[in-house]
Amino acid sequence: MSQPMPRIAPLDPPYPPEIQAQFDRIMRGAPPLLLFRVMAGCARAWDKFRAGGLLDPGPLSLRQREIVIDRTCALNQCEYEWGVHVAIFAGPAKLTEDELRATVFGDATSPCWSVAEQALIAAVDALHHRAMLSDAEFAALSAHYDEAQILEIMLLCGFYRTVSYLANGLRLPLEESAARFPAPL
Repeated sequence: MSQPMPRIAPLDPPYPPEIQAQFDRIMRGAPPLLLFRVMAGCARAWDKFRAGGLLDPGPLSLRQREIVIDRTCALNQCEYEWGVHVAIFAGPAKLTEDELRATVFGDATSPCWSVAEQALIAAVDALHHRAMLSDAEFAALSAHYDEAQILEIMLLCGFYRTVSYLANGLRLPLEESAARFPAPL
């Protein structure tokens, strides 16, 4: 059975040289993700999308960054992007199966999280549900993260909500090599 096509057709190879060079830089030798192939079909959207990316070394650790991304994607029911990130980054970020499950089915009180990670999850949840942090949530976050990290957390939540909109709205079929949401217990 073949995979359904996304609502907007992706670019097919051979790609224009500039696009191929961008894919090579981003994917480091792996084939480009379907999301990237769809976005690259519209120059303005592709340029803006790439400019908003936050996967470069920033003020958060890889683990912290991936917790924010995985939780944001899970809250948005975006199995596509959650699965891509889990497949690529869960190992290097040292995220356990219990922690990955908690990004989908848990919350800030899940016993797998450290106190700092509980504050991180609570902030992601608050931003997702209310688009704001209460004074108590901000104080809890500030107890563990500096201002640059807090801004990065907010930016990641917003960017990956947008990525979730794209992947879900385009009905992107899941990448073959990506992880799948865990089954409920």
